[in-house]
Amino acid sequence: MLVGANLLRRLLRSQLSADDGGTGFIITAIYHLRPHCSTTTEFSDEGNSEKKKESKWFTLPPFAKTVNASELGAKLARKNHLKSATSAETSAYETTALKWVLKCCLELPRNLVQKLFRLRQVRRESIAMEVTDDGCQVQKIQLKRVGAKDSLNIGDKIFLPISVCEVPEEKHEHDCTDEESNFIRSLELYKDTAIIVLNKPPGMPVQGGIGIKWSLDELAAAWLRYDYSESPRLVHRLDRDCSGILVMGRTQMSAAILHSVFREETLGASKHDSDNEKRVLQKRYWALVIGSPRRPKGTISAPLRKVVVDDGKSDRITVFEHNNTILSSQHAITEYRVIKTSTHGFTWLELSPLTGRKHQVRVHCAEVLGTPIVGDYKYGWQAHRRLQNLAESDLRKNSNEKVAKENMLPFGLNMDSGSISEKHLRLHLHCREMILPNVSQVLRNPKSFTDDDLSKLKSLEIVAPLPSYMQKSWDILNS
Repeated sequence: MLVGANLLRRLLRSQLSADDGGTGFIITAIYHLRPHCSTTTEFSDEGNSEKKKESKWFTLPPFAKTVNASELGAKLARKNHLKSATSAETSAYETTALKWVLKCCLELPRNLVQKLFRLRQVRRESIAMEVTDDGCQVQKIQLKRVGAKDSLNIGDKIFLPISVCEVPEEKHEHDCTDEESNFIRSLELYKDTAIIVLNKPPGMPVQGGIGIKWSLDELAAAWLRYDYSESPRLVHRLDRDCSGILVMGRTQMSAAILHSVFREETLGASKHDSDNEKRVLQKRYWALVIGSPRRPKGTISAPLRKVVVDDGKSDRITVFEHNNTILSSQHAITEYRVIKTSTHGFTWLELSPLTGRKHQVRVHCAEVLGTPIVGDYKYGWQAHRRLQNLAESDLRKNSNEKVAKENMLPFGLNMDSGSISEKHLRLHLHCREMILPNVSQVLRNPKSFTDDDLSKLKSLEIVAPLPSYMQKSWDILNS
């Protein structure tokens, strides 16, 4: 089936309710969401041959007022205090040609849309006055090239090559059983009109890739859409072996706003922010580590960089020592506090990453605190070698490492094995709590919220229970 027909059906079903953004800000009328094909017989395509004038175009709806997700996200993160009210109000209704095409054509791959702009195949309608042979002035519609970053005015129409209708529909193979689809829905911790929050199981990758059969983003798109025309979108990521809170936006708008909040909070993080301002986005991880930090609580500010190892076959993240040559993008800040210590040489930590670097929490624990996370063989393999003397200890006397079939979950997952009572340890890192802005409340009527209202907006507090094997380790160390 061609994208054209499928896209048209999708767009016709895309009438959003007022709860998803409010009339006047999110396009709700079916008319505004109905692209159509038209010939250019009444148009003049600048600088093109007669043959190109006869070509067909895929026409998008006229640009209408819409919320600027980046601007609203910055407001929610309270990072726009340097902007004037006038500039903020103006920018709230600006968008680029690229963003408008992506918003109207949810079925088109982003890389295809970007390629069309690079090849200068996207047009914008323009009206010019011409004088006829009898001296009369008439309006003539012209199609002029438009760049991806060009701003649009209210009423502007964008034209794409008709060839976009000939792109084969991307096939998604999700032949899940009822048990598997029910399992995906059982991961839900919270759902409203803007977001879905999942308790990600350990061992399930967040995104697809080479050698990955199942990923949460694809499964959520297949089974967590419900009655929405759009699929849930990732807002942030978790490592494959990490478990806990994963936030997904239910619409392009809500995902873009939360992307902006995450970006503003993590890129702008500094010790001053953490000490003197209440952060609207807070992430708290629980981790079981080997050993104990010298101080019961503190802030780690250690930049990270990626290094290539094994002759380029793999890479790892490590602390970067040369402070005089650090780039700002390499900064990584993590707050920590001790929850509970154990006589067996383990410690439970609460970790709050203020920045969002790859493997940040794992590297800070292993290389800065000197307490690698249990089950993290990548950054703590030496410490795990020393744990082998626990093989005959009281922790493992009654261990039964055989995984019972009745404990197996769909997609080959098992959350019961891997505790400290067993020889093969699993990563004991869990995103347990997250505080984030209530985006759904804002999107009900964005225009009615002033900056002062946004600062008083109530936050959502999400808590995810520990996976079974981490709960088992907790019980063992507290028995």
